[in-house]
Amino acid sequence: MEIATPIEVFNLTAQYNEDNHPQKVNLGVGAYRTDEGKPWVLPVVRTVEAQMATDVTLNHEYLPVAGMPDFRLAALRLLLGEDSPAIVENRVEGVQAIGGTGAIRLCADFCKKMLGYDSMYTSSPTWGNHLGIFKSYGYSNVKQYRYWDAQNRTIDFNGMMEDLNAAPEKTVVILHGCCHNPTGVNPTEEQLKEIGDLVERKKSMLLVDEAYQGFASGNLEQDGNTVRYFVKRGFEFFVSQSFSKNFGLYINERTGNLAIICANKDAKLRVKSQMEMVVRTTWSNSPNHGARIVASVLNNPAYYAEWKEHVKTMSDRIKMMREMLFQKLKSLGTPGKWDHIIEQKGMFSFTGLNPAQVDILMKKYHIYLLKNGRINMCALTTSNMEYVANAIHAAVTECKL
Repeated sequence: MEIATPIEVFNLTAQYNEDNHPQKVNLGVGAYRTDEGKPWVLPVVRTVEAQMATDVTLNHEYLPVAGMPDFRLAALRLLLGEDSPAIVENRVEGVQAIGGTGAIRLCADFCKKMLGYDSMYTSSPTWGNHLGIFKSYGYSNVKQYRYWDAQNRTIDFNGMMEDLNAAPEKTVVILHGCCHNPTGVNPTEEQLKEIGDLVERKKSMLLVDEAYQGFASGNLEQDGNTVRYFVKRGFEFFVSQSFSKNFGLYINERTGNLAIICANKDAKLRVKSQMEMVVRTTWSNSPNHGARIVASVLNNPAYYAEWKEHVKTMSDRIKMMREMLFQKLKSLGTPGKWDHIIEQKGMFSFTGLNPAQVDILMKKYHIYLLKNGRINMCALTTSNMEYVANAIHAAVTECKL
């Protein structure tokens, strides 16, 4: 047995923690940070947790196999909207999962064993776990479609469509709902229509990874538009929801949901029954702490309003850091175009820095980021911005693209 390759993002944090340099910066961390560089427990989450701690009616009994009903329904309403045709027609089901990763695993398992899918296509680049999850379930054809145009720093839509058109029929196609990780660039409405036409023609199955609802625009409704578009078109598809980012529930809570949009109520009931079998043989029963927090907030109008403000606060800070970095690089006269930094959406920016430049930043300036140039925008602060911008300028000047 060989030693496995270290997981890059966690290995990066380990290197950062071992570094004693006074100006070290970790731009690789995949979590929200305040302007002080600290994790943020949302105030409304603290309020709900305090209430839960003194609520003598709560217990540690098992949840239903599909998860907490109040949480699942609230998650679906957040994702699809109260007046969604899928909700009104009672043809959508939610299955609680161990974070977004767990939701994707449920989808991969179900599509393989129950629907006979053996092919999965995801974007290049993408969140690395997409590939690993589907490979672990024995999919024999796991590939990436072209997505990022490195020269123009936007979507390579023609390449994407060519690759998806060449995919076998009955392929699971992963799209990012909003805030594409790592590029921060998502298809336009017209492009979504073309993608939908192709997926429909190829009899493929969509899995939309919705990990950052609210982080793109600061508006939860607007950030759900990709998913809602496919619902309106009558697609049967899956959506993995994660509450790690927009609720700050990263570690012990692991709160996710798999939304399953079906053609009718009968199909929904049959799918749910089979999904319960998948859950039973995977983790058997979901944890209730994070789900109870999310359900308590989403089902209480006052808490929900407060949470929406928290989401907007996080989104606004990310946008501010984008603008600050762009202006700093512009004022320094850093070689190349940097408009993409303010055009991209969400927590991450695909900077366009090449591996040699990343190496300079890490070894010379103790700035840690993924080798593909992805940085977490909210790991930037008003205190470290000048240092980081100057370091990027120096690295790009020394080793031009």
